[in-house]
This record gives sequence, structure tokens and C-alpha cells, in this order.
Amino acid sequence: MSTLTPSDWNQRYVAGETPWDSGVPSKELIRVLDAEKINACRAVELGCGTGTNSIYLASRGFDVTGLDCSATALEQARNKAAGAGAKVRFLEADLCRFKLDLEPFDFIFDRGCYHSVRRIDIAGFLKTLKRLSKPGTRYLVLTGNANEKGDGPPRVHEHEIRIDLESLFEIHFIREFRFEVPDPPQGFLAWSCFMTRRDK
Repeated sequence: MSTLTPSDWNQRYVAGETPWDSGVPSKELIRVLDAEKINACRAVELGCGTGTNSIYLASRGFDVTGLDCSATALEQARNKAAGAGAKVRFLEADLCRFKLDLEPFDFIFDRGCYHSVRRIDIAGFLKTLKRLSKPGTRYLVLTGNANEKGDGPPRVHEHEIRIDLESLFEIHFIREFRFEVPDPPQGFLAWSCFMTRRDK
């Protein structure tokens, strides 16, 4: 699952094989927005899928762009946003080979993108993060946790997160939580990582 191509990801959405798609806004996203007092600003969601969290951010007044490599997921996201009366810009993009010309964002949200793309092209992903951020940009990444003993998303150790991201971002915390997923009910053990883009 961690080495799927953009075409493979799209096919998962076509087939409805999306066990990560809970259909409800991330409780951890909500917790961090409130705890860290992240007010409405220009925000981007990496790997937005069918748009649930992007739509939630828009409901809080954020100016939201959702990026995903799956055209099918983005079509579903646009339909969902229209049904909710939410204004979100959804764009197709390969986050390891980023081609879009977008101004840097104030807040980046990533629920499950980093832990997949890091095994494909972490250098390309870091270039994308650098293009989408500026000094002071805050980044919340929710990623699979190597301490999970069962099945679930790709897993990352805490030290790997630091190795991958600390050169570009100052990490404020890495804490454990559980992904909300349709199955299993208890979710999967994950990392919540909150950081700020360094002055470089």
C-alpha cells in the first residue's frame, strides 16, 4: 500500500477500497486547531481524498485548497463540498513531483499522506513541502505509528519523523493518538506531529 502509484490510488477510489476514509472530520485535527489556537488562514490539505477534512476546515473559515493524486477522489470531494455548501479548491497533484504554481500556505494538514509518500520519494515530498510553506507555516501531520502491533497504515518510528522533517520544520510535539477509521472500532495507533517551518 505504501508504494502505490497515482494510478493505483485512483483505482482504489474507483473500486471503493478506501478503509482510511472515515467520512468524519479528524478529532485530532480539531483538538490541535483548538489547543494551538490556529485561526482561519490559508490552508492546504495534502492527500485530501474525498475532502472530509478540507470541508471541515472551510466550515471554520479557512481558505482551503485540497490536493490529491486521484481524480476520482477529487470528483467525490467536489460533490461533497457542493452538498455541504463549502467553498474548497480541489486540485490534482502528485506530491512527490509537484508542478502546480501555488502561493505558500499558513497551515498544512496531512492525514496519512506523509507515511505513504516517504517510502516512494521523501526528497521529492520535502521539495513540495518547501514550496507550499514559508517561515512560520504550521504543519500538522498524522501518520501511522510503528508501535501498532496489528494491521493498519504504513508505520513510522518517531526518530524517522525527526530525521525526515526536522531540517525544514521545528517540531513542537510528537504524541500518540488513534486514527478514526470505519474498522476496527478502536482505530489504529498513530502519531500526531505538530511543527513550524524554520526560517530558511
